[in-house]
Amino acid sequence: MKTSFLATTLVSTLGLFTACGGGSDLDSGAGDSGGTGTNTLLVNGSVSADPRLTNARAAAEFDTEFSLRIMLNGVGVTTGTVTITGNSGEFPLTYVGDNGQWEGRGLGYDEVYILDVISGEHEVTGVRVDGPDFHTFEEPLAGATVDSTLPLKVTWDSGESADSTAIRADNIDWVSIPDEQTYMLAAGSLDANQDQATTNELRLVRTNRVIPAGGVGGSEFSVSIENRIDVVAQPNPAL
Repeated sequence: MKTSFLATTLVSTLGLFTACGGGSDLDSGAGDSGGTGTNTLLVNGSVSADPRLTNARAAAEFDTEFSLRIMLNGVGVTTGTVTITGNSGEFPLTYVGDNGQWEGRGLGYDEVYILDVISGEHEVTGVRVDGPDFHTFEEPLAGATVDSTLPLKVTWDSGESADSTAIRADNIDWVSIPDEQTYMLAAGSLDANQDQATTNELRLVRTNRVIPAGGVGGSEFSVSIENRIDVVAQPNPAL
């Protein structure tokens, strides 16, 4: 009888742990959610994480900017509460006086963010984007000297693929590329001089996005993270 009681207690305790042990909606891997709303607001917003140093390797080495434009029947929304929440806390956005534009900033990169917009009887709430994990450049090495007249192989380390990825160098604007952890940058993408070495910046940004279920058509909420390195283009006498 005693053994039966202990076994029953153990099973009950394990069941309690299982029931209570689910992950947070803000944990990496929580997944996306379109949330809910009144289907009256046009909401277009972004969370953008930028590195504080070359080839940042930890979430704490990024700064994050929040930008949101909210419209109601073609008119900018200027009142209410706009909040973006991550694992490090809630970030209230402030109206900046530019036709429905709300902005804010945060330290670090939380990866998963939830958006809530409430303005009177109008709202878009619970919109969650499970953003890309942060990526690091593997090739070329930061500070490497390269030949700008040849294609340049760029590789990066990341987890799951993002919805979209883009790369930029000093001689080219943003180019959309597959998130396959490798890309061959075309010859001439780097700035070079005839008689001296030239420092160039390589930038790679990855983005995940969600369409808010409670917003009007054209609404979108995205989370992006960018990393950067410098490389040096050797002199090109042919210029």
